[in-house]
Amino acid sequence: MILRKDMAAYELNPHNWVDLYADYLFNYAVARVSDSELAKDLVQDTFIAGLKSAKNYKGDAAERTWLIAILKRKVIDHYRKINSKKGKAEVRINYSSDEGEGDWLEERVADPFSKGGDDSLENEELGLAIQECIAKLPKKQATVFNMKTIQGMSTEDICNELGINPSNLWVMIHRARTTLMGCMNQTWF
Repeated sequence: MILRKDMAAYELNPHNWVDLYADYLFNYAVARVSDSELAKDLVQDTFIAGLKSAKNYKGDAAERTWLIAILKRKVIDHYRKINSKKGKAEVRINYSSDEGEGDWLEERVADPFSKGGDDSLENEELGLAIQECIAKLPKKQATVFNMKTIQGMSTEDICNELGINPSNLWVMIHRARTTLMGCMNQTWF
């Protein structure tokens, strides 16, 4: 199928990327790598990769969403390079053993910057357990959960991309979290 340029929902405008998206991308990157110089490099690499792959842009996603997807891959590649294991880069999910609604996701994952010998193994095992539990979710719940919680996409971008409203999004995320909590309690905790 050939997509004509005039049929695309979104178009790229690389001349405005720095003005429109540099701060957002930088904040996204620095939150994940905790190093402002590295974050700047990753944003720069993202813009370069975006320019190189602009011909592959189909217009299905907003420009910022597309650039964030590229940046996410750059961050993951960075961690893969320094750790030679993808588990640390992708493990961003966690449950607290407490029954509290909101305190799951970051607190229990082993610190990737810690010098402890078991952290790498713990991250890898937890990452595998999480991926297995996500694979058991209904497809749409898994997609929404990945986009919002793992990829960090905005509610607006997810709703636009999937054609759902914010209420539906939050119901799906709640159901996914509830199911994941039960699965993680059985397989991990």
